[in-house]
Amino acid sequence: MKKLHKILNEITELTTLIETDYPELYRSLDENPMTLPISQHPHMDKEVMQEYLESLKQLLYHYLDEHNTNN
Repeated sequence: MKKLHKILNEITELTTLIETDYPELYRSLDENPMTLPISQHPHMDKEVMQEYLESLKQLLYHYLDEHNTNN
């Protein structure tokens, strides 16, 4: 349970960072397939949340990489 709590805290911190520092990217989070559950009652466990955290990190990494390349 402690691990899940840590993952949720990291997700919260990362989404807050994105919302604050990269609002244009934050708007696209609604469109991220990872945020759209396939089933009506999705199973949310530690593994699923860790995958979501990793997808957020990758999204930010790619955004920053692209942004730095264009400048």
